[in-house]
Amino acid sequence: MAAFDVATGQVISVLHRRHRAAEFKKFLIRIDKEVPAHLQIHLIVDNYGTHKTPAIKAWLAKHPRFELHFTPTGSSWINQVERWFGYLAHQMIRRGAHKNIQALEADIRAWVKDWNKDPKPFIWTKTAEEILDSLARLCRRISGAGH
Repeated sequence: MAAFDVATGQVISVLHRRHRAAEFKKFLIRIDKEVPAHLQIHLIVDNYGTHKTPAIKAWLAKHPRFELHFTPTGSSWINQVERWFGYLAHQMIRRGAHKNIQALEADIRAWVKDWNKDPKPFIWTKTAEEILDSLARLCRRISGAGH
């Protein structure tokens, strides 16, 4: 799991072999400890059930500086942390040779630590108007295509 600061590119990450509500709650606690107390925390998360359990809802109710924003199904491409995971996969996981899970986890931790020495935020290179125009062209092209 990773929390990507869109302003700085800094990442808070944890490795868990499972992704249940218990692990997500531990991740939220870590974020709460690492982010200065005076800041609001907006997390963009997918619609995975783990993010919506009663235990998570109760924890969030006690931590009002957290606000979860859920991405629509299939739109994870808008989530900048997904792009960061792409870098992780391309630059470290696919290029590496890992003898076992422990070695892979150690390499991921080292890569994240190195990333955070010189973090880089992602910068949109197109304006909102250009993106919307591109989407409109796509919609015109596929409308009536039998999809």
